Amino acid sequence: MKHTRGLGWVYGAPRFSADEEHAEFQYRLLIWLMLSGSVVTWLVLLGVVSGFNPLQGPHIGFMTGFATVSLVLWGVLRGRKHLFMPVAWVYQTCALAEYVAAWAWVPQDELRVLWFMVNVPGVYIVLGQRVGALATGVSVLLLWWGNPFNPRPYTGPAMVTLSLALLYLAVFFHLYVDRSLSYYQRMRESNQRLRDLASHDHLTGVFNARAFEVQAERLIRLAQRQGGDCAMLFVDLDHFKRINDQHGHAAGDVVLRTVAQAVAAQLRQTDVLGRVGGEEFAIILPDTDLAGAQQVAETLRLGVLGLQPDIGGGVRLPVTASIGVAALRGADANLPLLRQQADEAMYQAKTGGRNRVVVSGGGLPTIGA
Repeated sequence: MKHTRGLGWVYGAPRFSADEEHAEFQYRLLIWLMLSGSVVTWLVLLGVVSGFNPLQGPHIGFMTGFATVSLVLWGVLRGRKHLFMPVAWVYQTCALAEYVAAWAWVPQDELRVLWFMVNVPGVYIVLGQRVGALATGVSVLLLWWGNPFNPRPYTGPAMVTLSLALLYLAVFFHLYVDRSLSYYQRMRESNQRLRDLASHDHLTGVFNARAFEVQAERLIRLAQRQGGDCAMLFVDLDHFKRINDQHGHAAGDVVLRTVAQAVAAQLRQTDVLGRVGGEEFAIILPDTDLAGAQQVAETLRLGVLGLQPDIGGGVRLPVTASIGVAALRGADANLPLLRQQADEAMYQAKTGGRNRVVVSGGGLPTIGA
């Protein structure tokens, strides 16, 4: 969560992802509603003590309770975003009860009905359109029901004006929240598309070199902490330049897309695939030792061998791949070393005749066509 400097004590330290910007705004707004509601109520009570705003009866105790509960709710929510919804409901219930109490017990304040109107925007923004409409309807019903029992009841025209004003405010914020949520959704989708464009190769749809490196570093750090294995495969398509030269770059693009899709379909969700060169792909296999990585590599090699992508005009191209395999364990794992070993093994596969799997270090046999 991005904090305004010096206000960490207000919000705590909840973590919101890039896709939770609206939830973060609601969280902050609710906190400020609770704090401002408590502060304003304490100021009114100070006015009572000083004689500036004389109040009598049970409403003083009700105000004290509301101000105290608001502070307690702030303390409960601070830093705990998962408690947002129950805290919001409790605070809204207490706030509405406070406004009803002021309506019933402070008849000398003819403007006390404004609190009902102030309440509407906050409910719509914090709890949404349905709850906002419910709070508005309940407020109107309570005002009409309680008006005859009030020591200083409002006139019929005044009640009609008040009700229409509440309904108008509700319609305004209903539409405002609807458009705001629609705009936020479009912005979130747009930002997601931009993130995808920035992190994925436009041709194959897999991670680009930079994003692959970031993901690889993350998985290797995890292996270091847990002491597990982490393997890397370097996959290079054989004679790819010949495909471009003889059939054109469009045919080469078809081959790259087809191979990337076929390779991705053979991997686990936890594995990471990236295009790190023109015809070169890299794969990180977490929790995989050298023997397991070799088996995966051979499965991928055979899969590529059987593809024969259709480049149009009934022409199908045979494709093969040379794959280098490397694996490190625990504290020994680091990306530069793993990448170097996998790259060297892949180069050995190329010089050894192509269409084969070579394991770094030679501890396991080379598998060829």
